[in-house]
Amino acid sequence: MTVAVRFAARTDVGLVRSRNEDSGYAGPHLLAVADGMGGHAGGNVASSLVLARLAPLDGDSHGADDALELLADTVAEANRSLARAMAADPGLHGMGTTLTALMRCGANGLALVHIGDSRAYLLRDGQFSQITRDHSFVQSLVDAGRISEEEAEHHPQRSLVTRVLTGAPEDEPDLSMRQARIGDRYLICSDGLSDYVGRDTIEEVVGDGPPADAARRLVDLAMRAGAPDNVTCVVGDIVKADSGSVQPIVVGAVAERRAEQTQPIALSPAQKAAALRRTVVPAAPDEPDLDDEPRRRGRVARIVALSVILGFALIGGLYGAYAWTQQQLFVGESGGKVAIFQGLPQQLGPITLSSVQTTSDVDVANLPDYYRDLVQRTIPAADQGAADAQVTELRNQAAACEARRSQGIPCGSGQS
Repeated sequence: MTVAVRFAARTDVGLVRSRNEDSGYAGPHLLAVADGMGGHAGGNVASSLVLARLAPLDGDSHGADDALELLADTVAEANRSLARAMAADPGLHGMGTTLTALMRCGANGLALVHIGDSRAYLLRDGQFSQITRDHSFVQSLVDAGRISEEEAEHHPQRSLVTRVLTGAPEDEPDLSMRQARIGDRYLICSDGLSDYVGRDTIEEVVGDGPPADAARRLVDLAMRAGAPDNVTCVVGDIVKADSGSVQPIVVGAVAERRAEQTQPIALSPAQKAAALRRTVVPAAPDEPDLDDEPRRRGRVARIVALSVILGFALIGGLYGAYAWTQQQLFVGESGGKVAIFQGLPQQLGPITLSSVQTTSDVDVANLPDYYRDLVQRTIPAADQGAADAQVTELRNQAAACEARRSQGIPCGSGQS
């Protein structure tokens, strides 16, 4: 029996970021999420370019025999478009994006492409499973048996990816074929959902209501969890062929970039706050009351006493806060080498809140571009083991990158 897809898509910029670097697409023949990386370097551009290349696949149903080849060729061309964009605009250097997509093919086939840490889940006959494997540093720790799946959910480096689309020729996604069954429900999401909403909760919500309701509730749950990252969800139901939707849904950066020539640009949170401050008119001070002098002297005495008490409390609090900072660890750069620091990567006036604990043999200059930038911005570590593991991963990245550069091949990977 020929099947169709009933679908929905929803995204939100989250509570911290001012720009959405996620892009989502849902159509009769294509479900896809791309999570851009690079921040100022154009993560929104990367995810938009890739989904714009994939969107034409949402046409007539494709043959099952050559579906994977078609999908692989399209993703490779999308990846080359990133390289061309960076060559044309140096300001985009270092951008990249994850990609997870399902393309309908044949009567009831689905071609799956995946690279990065966006995820695809399947709910079939009441069983909920993840059908993609994260290309991430934390997943490598799980595969090596160093941490459990439960520990991975809360690991501080869970967003550090090891494979994404960066425009480099060696960016190879995973490709596989699946059989679609009527009643199946697929969820594709960015890590803005999976990093902050528990798997059991996602499973419960995915199994309830039509696709639009499930997508809305999942994004709302991420928002209630704090949503420091962009969050995007695409939900697709496998239904009888005469039940599918027709008009595709495009959300996130790819939709915003399409409309930016005709739509006003939204203010950032900082600009909104500044605008609010400009609308506040200070009240005129009250005229002094000469007959209220005794009461004023009493208020002054109470204020002085309270200030002394608060001063002692502040000194004690600052000492406790400083002691806490010295229990923290992070990975950064010292003298051109990757190093583990104790403390926080900050200064209070002339006081530096960190010191070098150990310096490794890893040259920061040999790291892929994104990892070099990450080290220079510092990487927090939950404990000594996490810090040591991070240095080991960076050593491996530097060695691989140096080998590729010696052959004249560019290298790079990043964080979503």
